[in-house]
Amino acid sequence: MAPASRTDSGDNTPGEEEAPLNDTEAQWHLQAEFPFDSDVKRMAVVFRRRAFADGSVSQMVFMKGAVERVLDACMYMRTREGDVEITEERKDDILANMEALAKDGLRVLALASREWTEEVQEWRGYPRENVEHGMTLLGLIGLYDPPRLESYQSVKKCHQAGITVHMLTGDHKATAQAIAQQVGIIPKALYKVPPHIIRAVVMTAAEFDNLTDEQVDELPVLPLVVARCAPHTKVRMVEALHRRNCFVAMTGDGVNDSPSLKQADVGIAMGSGSDVAKDAADIVLTDDNFASILNAIEEGRRMFDNIKKFVLHVLAENIAQACTLLIGLAFKDQSGLSVFPLAPVEILWIILITSGLPDMGLGLVHATPDVMTRPPHDRHRGVFTNEVLIDMLVYGLWMSALCLASFVLVMYGWGSGDLGVRCNNEYNSSCETVFRARATTFTCLTWFALFLAWEMIDLRRSFFRMKPGSTNYLTQWFRDAWSNRFLFWAVIAGFVTIFPILYIPTLNTKVFNHSGISWEWGVVFVEALLFFLGVELWKWCKRIYIRHYLKDEYAHDPEADLEAGAFSRYTTMAMDTMEEKKARRKH
Repeated sequence: MAPASRTDSGDNTPGEEEAPLNDTEAQWHLQAEFPFDSDVKRMAVVFRRRAFADGSVSQMVFMKGAVERVLDACMYMRTREGDVEITEERKDDILANMEALAKDGLRVLALASREWTEEVQEWRGYPRENVEHGMTLLGLIGLYDPPRLESYQSVKKCHQAGITVHMLTGDHKATAQAIAQQVGIIPKALYKVPPHIIRAVVMTAAEFDNLTDEQVDELPVLPLVVARCAPHTKVRMVEALHRRNCFVAMTGDGVNDSPSLKQADVGIAMGSGSDVAKDAADIVLTDDNFASILNAIEEGRRMFDNIKKFVLHVLAENIAQACTLLIGLAFKDQSGLSVFPLAPVEILWIILITSGLPDMGLGLVHATPDVMTRPPHDRHRGVFTNEVLIDMLVYGLWMSALCLASFVLVMYGWGSGDLGVRCNNEYNSSCETVFRARATTFTCLTWFALFLAWEMIDLRRSFFRMKPGSTNYLTQWFRDAWSNRFLFWAVIAGFVTIFPILYIPTLNTKVFNHSGISWEWGVVFVEALLFFLGVELWKWCKRIYIRHYLKDEYAHDPEADLEAGAFSRYTTMAMDTMEEKKARRKH
C-alpha cells in the first residue's frame, strides 16, 4: 500500500488552542493525501476543519474511487434515516445502481467519509490501510465523458483498413462496454449476439489475468474490450498480440500506461498526458485526437505505395533495357560483331535524366482512393510483393518487345537490313539505317519510360479512369496528371529534351550514336499506342482477378459490411461453439 504522499501539520501543534476564524479564512486544511493507485483503485485525503465560533477542531477522511473498492473500505452507508450498516442485500442494491449508471456509459465513482480522531505527528509514511477502513458510503456519482465526435468514424475507418481496435480501460465493465458500442469498437446491436460471445468480446482484467499465456494463445480471438485494467494487464495484451504476429500501436496518457507504451511496437502518448507516458512513447499526439492516428496511417501507406511505384518504375525500365540489349546481341554486322539496338550513352540518358525526375515525382503522388480500404501490408514481405514482381516482369518484357519490334521494323521492314560495319563506335555511310533504327528504339523507350510514370500513379486503376465516381469522362486523365505538377512537368521535360538529342548535329551521331528520324515517327506513335493498350489490358486483368478471387481484400459496403466483417471472427467462434455443443449432445 502506498503511504501518504503529502503532509501538512498546520501552523499550530496538535492540541494547541486555535483562534476563531473570520469569514475570509479557509475552514478546511489538507493534512494528508493517499493518492490514487492502480492496484487499490481509490484515493483518500485527510482534512482538518476549523470552526468559526468556539474554536473547535475536527478532522475528516474523504475517499473516492471505484465502487467495489470503496465498498470494501465501508461499514456504513448514509440514508435519510441516518447511517445504517451495509448488509449483503444493501451492497447488492448499491452494485445494481452502479450497473444501471454504467450501462448508460457513465463513469461511476463512490464517495465515502468518516471522522478522524487520532492525532498523527508525521503523516509522511503513514500506512493508508490505517485510514481507509470503517468508512461511511455517501453515494454514487455518474460522470459522462462523451467520446469525441470523430471517434466513431475513425474506428469505422480502422475496420475498413483491416485494423482491429482494442480498448483497455480502467472503467467498469458496463461503462467500457457502453463506450465501446458508442465508438463502434463492438457492435451496437449486442442483443443479437449470444451471451457467450459477449463474454469473449468484453472481459474484465481479473478474467483476462486469470488465464495463463497458453490459455490466452488458445483463444480464437482476443477480447476487444478489457475493463478494470491494471498496467500489467495492458502489457499482457500487447505481448499476446505480439505472439500472434500482430503489429501493435498503443495509446495512453497516464503513468500506468507507460509499461505498455514501451512494450508496443509504436507507443503513442497523448499531448495532455503525463511526462512519464510521453517519455515512454515513440510519438506524442499533441491534439489528443484519435483521427490523427488514422491520418498518420494513411500517410504511411501513401509513402509505402509511392516507394513501390518508384521501385517498380525503375526496375521495369532496367528489365526492358537489359532484355533489349541481350536479345539485340543476335543482330550481327558484316564483321560478325553484335550491333546494339541501344547505345550505352542512350541507356545512361534514360536512366539518369529522362527517368530521374519522373521517379522523384512518383514520391509526391497523392494517396489512391482505396488506400484505407486495403488490409495492412505484410511487414515481413517488404516492397517486393507478388504484384510488384509480376508487374515488373510484365511491363519490362512488354517494353522490351516493343523496342525490339521498332528496331526490326525500321531495320528490316522498311530498311535494307544492312547492319553496316563498326556502327557501335562511330558513324559511317554503312550505318545510316542502323543509326535511324537505333534512334527510333531510343525514342520509343524514352516515351515508354515517361508514359509508365503516369501509369504508376495507380497500380490497378486505368490511367484514364483513376477516379471511378468522376463525371469528367474525357478530361479526368488530364486532371489526375495535372494534380501532381512536379511529375507532369518532369514528363513534359522528358518529351522536350528528346528533340535536341535527335537533331543537333554531332551531338546525335558522335555522342549518342544515332541520327534524326522522319517517317519513323509513325512507328513511335503506333508503338506508344500499343504500349498504353498493353498496360491498360494488364491492369484490367488484375482488376478482374481481384474482383473474383480477392473479394475479402476490400470492405465493399462499409455501413452494412462492418457489422458482419469486422466482427465475423467472433460470429464464427459462436457457430463453432454451437457445433461443438451439438456434437457433445449426440455422443
